Amino acid sequence: MKKILLIAVLAFSFGAYAQIEPKFEKDGNMIKATYYHANGEISQQGYFLNEKLQGKWKMFNEDGDKIAVGNYDKGIKTGKWVFWEGDTVKEVSFDNNKIASVEQIDSKKSIVTNR
Repeated sequence: MKKILLIAVLAFSFGAYAQIEPKFEKDGNMIKATYYHANGEISQQGYFLNEKLQGKWKMFNEDGDKIAVGNYDKGIKTGKWVFWEGDTVKEVSFDNNKIASVEQIDSKKSIVTNR
C-alpha cells in the first residue's frame, strides 16, 4: 500500500513539473501573454493592459486548432466573438460582458440565428 501511495505521489509531482509556464513579453505599453497546454501547444494568446485583458484573444485546443477568438476592453468581453466546434461556428456578440446575441452557423446547413 505504501509503495502504491509513493508511486502516486511521485507521478503527480512529475506531472506538475511537466506543465509549461506561461510566457509574458512587453509589447509597447501592453504585455503579450501566451499560455500553454501540458503537451506544449498554445492554449491562449492575447494582451494585458494595466493588469486587465485587452484587445484580441485567441484560444486553441490541445491539437493547436483555433477554438475561439474575441476582444476584451479593460477586462470586459466586447464585440463579436467566434467559437469553433467541429462543423459548427457560433458568433456571439457581447455588450459590456453580457451576451447580446448568438448566431450559429453549421458549415453543412443553413444559418440559425438567436437574437
